[in-house]
Amino acid sequence: MEGRNPHTLNNRPSMSGLSILILEDDPRSLRSIGKDLEDFGAQVFIAAKLDEASGILSRGHIHVIISSLDMADEECIGMIRDYKALHPDTLFYLVTEQDYDSVEPLQDATKLVVDDYIQKPVDAVRLAGMIGTNLGRPDTGNTSLAVVEPLITKVKPYFLFRSPAMKRALSNISEIAASGQTVLVSGETGTGKEIVARVIHVLSRRSSGPFVPINCGAIPESLIEGELFGHEKGAFTGAHRARKGKFESANNGTLFLDEIGDMPLNLQIRLLRVLEEGRIYRIGAESPVPVNVRVIAATHVDLGKAVIDGLFREDLYYRLNILRISLPPLRERIDDIPLLALHFLERAFAEMGRVPPYPSLSSETIYLLERVPWKGNVRELRNVMTRIATLLPPDTKRVFPQHILHHLEDSGRIYGPPTPEQSNSGIFIPLGTRLDEVEKLLIRETLKNTLGNRTKAAKQLGISLRTLRRKLNQKAPQ
Repeated sequence: MEGRNPHTLNNRPSMSGLSILILEDDPRSLRSIGKDLEDFGAQVFIAAKLDEASGILSRGHIHVIISSLDMADEECIGMIRDYKALHPDTLFYLVTEQDYDSVEPLQDATKLVVDDYIQKPVDAVRLAGMIGTNLGRPDTGNTSLAVVEPLITKVKPYFLFRSPAMKRALSNISEIAASGQTVLVSGETGTGKEIVARVIHVLSRRSSGPFVPINCGAIPESLIEGELFGHEKGAFTGAHRARKGKFESANNGTLFLDEIGDMPLNLQIRLLRVLEEGRIYRIGAESPVPVNVRVIAATHVDLGKAVIDGLFREDLYYRLNILRISLPPLRERIDDIPLLALHFLERAFAEMGRVPPYPSLSSETIYLLERVPWKGNVRELRNVMTRIATLLPPDTKRVFPQHILHHLEDSGRIYGPPTPEQSNSGIFIPLGTRLDEVEKLLIRETLKNTLGNRTKAAKQLGISLRTLRRKLNQKAPQ
């Protein structure tokens, strides 16, 4: 069928027994979605007028009401509010355009009855999952957030995950911890490399000993040697007493060397000698100090390439890279984003002293969060959720996309990078095209170029956002 998502035909959730009412003054725009939902087993009604909708509601129980934004006037909202008062389990979804700027000015009455927002183009499989999640029907495609696997249970105090990528990355963490060998943890900034090091320490036989972290890139080159190895009294001007370094502080425990790629080459030689001999020399000392330390190193750079470029010693690289854990970026573990977002949101509320129950994340909000590239990874997600919790209006019961967008550094990037087709610099207009058709074509192609962001499109077209909305809502002449 023209206009239908082929993905929906290969993944058929079960919506048997559900009745759905679609309110749309132009039923053609949502007819294909209605057909898909019928294919999934739902009974679908479509109403173009409020009196039609009222008649349908009066004849039986409707589980889900879906309305276009244009239909959600005061009379419509009043009708839905009254129906939900009699049937509290009924869901009301409001269909929005490809951005959420039109949602902001909605009246408070509308916000009180809306259960979630659906962004065009509507995907029937995702919509079925949203409905199933909110109605508690696991057969509609939603995935449980329960943590049941032994590996996940073991590291749950430190990590929350369910994604295959993280399961693969941490599948051998128990064996790695028990081995006592040197470990190299790689991954982008914010992926949790120090947390992995702490988990290895806790699961190891050294768990009763100290865990000592040091960031090799955060300490000036002139000071890092003393930080690592310590110094004797009088070793240099100002050394009024002897001082232990991180190696001695971590004795019988674990030393975590974060950003090992930033360690100066001259110190890399000394580190290699410590790993080989198990003893260190304080600055200014003549006798070595034996140390029993397990080293876990971490890097966000490609150390193999750094070796080729002459920035890292090859012998040290192979000495550190005995056992390795490579952490995937958050954009490659999308299944974990809902778990982490909800965890960080609730933790922020708890730290603020807010009394449960806490506001929940709507399905569309989760979908939005899953589309953000998260260049700062888990750390960036944590910061965003803390920001949202701090600034969320106190009477909010559910976090919707419009609550999220303002707290992202660049809301436009949720759509991802433009495709080559979207990056085209021009459009072809055949001679003889009507002027009003040229305008529609230009608007449509501009929206494609801005990935549906109306605010950016209006700016590129040199018109106001209100004018753009008016032009988009204009009916074609009969």
